[in-house]
Amino acid sequence: MPSAEANPSSAAEAPAEVRDGAWVDLAPYTVGDYHPGRGALVRLIWILVSCVAFEGGWFVLGRVKPWVLRRFGAKIGRGVVIKPNVRIKHPWRLSVGDHVWVGQGVWIDNIVEVEIGSHVCVSQGVYFCTGSHDHRRPSFDLTPQAIRVGSGAWVAARATLLPGVSIGRNALVAACSVVTSDVPPGVIVAGNPARKVRDREQPAT
Repeated sequence: MPSAEANPSSAAEAPAEVRDGAWVDLAPYTVGDYHPGRGALVRLIWILVSCVAFEGGWFVLGRVKPWVLRRFGAKIGRGVVIKPNVRIKHPWRLSVGDHVWVGQGVWIDNIVEVEIGSHVCVSQGVYFCTGSHDHRRPSFDLTPQAIRVGSGAWVAARATLLPGVSIGRNALVAACSVVTSDVPPGVIVAGNPARKVRDREQPAT
């Protein structure tokens, strides 16, 4: 590969420090026109509250957690259970229906909206990833996309939901799956990337 000294155009494009053959330039990176939705003070207060009441394992007053989230702008339904060690990036961009279980160690990295329907089970260690980057551009632009989970779905332990995906009603995402595209209603998906295994049987009444 020619050196910057040998190629004047490369020298003009490269930053002051050597890029060392990298295809992206992270030195001048910005988030563009993205805005987190609240000012710095509110975000700082939320970080402190989250560390005490959500991310730690000792806070046992589970019924208080939905109330706290509502105070920060989240839409939280009735009967929501939130286990310890849960991380929520921006509660004002979270909508949860009724009777939802959020398991221990869940990370809702919602730089944009995450919507969860009613009667949804989100098991331990599930990761909601709403942000990615455009690797095709040297500027590595931020590309956030919302995630939606339909009512009656089960996202099993340590599954990862990538930006922009929708999980259909009553679908089941198997443990450790990586969901890269929409999941139709009433099916079971598994693997990396997650693929349909079979239809989910409706429980006997």
